Amino acid sequence: MPDDHTSAEDQQVEAEGQTPETETLAQLQELAESGNPAAQNDLGWMYQNGRGVVQDDREAIKWYRKAAEQDYAIAQDNLGWMYQHGRGVPQDDEKAVKWYRKAAEDGNLAKAQDNLGWMYQHGRGVPQDDVEAVKWFRKAAEGGYSAAQANLDWMYQNGRGVEQV
Repeated sequence: MPDDHTSAEDQQVEAEGQTPETETLAQLQELAESGNPAAQNDLGWMYQNGRGVVQDDREAIKWYRKAAEQDYAIAQDNLGWMYQHGRGVPQDDEKAVKWYRKAAEDGNLAKAQDNLGWMYQHGRGVPQDDVEAVKWFRKAAEGGYSAAQANLDWMYQNGRGVEQV
C-alpha cells in the first residue's frame, strides 16, 4: 500500500532501483550533455557541493567551464570562485578576476561585481585599487546585492576609495 508521502510512480521507480533523486540527476545530466548552460551550471554546483553525487571539484570545473564558455554569467562567477579558492584547479587570482569580470560586465551579475570589487580591494589578481573596488561594490549594491551594500558601507566608514566630506 502506498504511503501518503510517496506516489505510486515514485514507488515503481524505487522498485526498479532508481529514486526520484537519481532520476532527476539523470535528466539534468542529459540536459547538460546536450549543451544547456543552466543545467551545466547546476550540475557543476552539485559536484562542487556533493549534492546527489560524490563531491568532485574537477567535475564541477568541467561543467562550470562548459556553461561559462557559453556566456552563462552565474557559471562564470562560480568558475571565478573556484580559481580564487583553488578548488579543482590550481589557485589563480588572475583567472578568477577574468571570470568575475566577464560575469560582472557581460552578464551584469551583482554577485560577480561584488567579487570583483573584493579582488580590487585586496589586490588579488589585479593591482590594489580602492576606487575601482568602490565602483564595483556600488554597481552590485545598486543591483540589490546585500553583501556589496555592506562592503560599500565599510569602504565609506573607513574612507577607502571615496572622498571624505
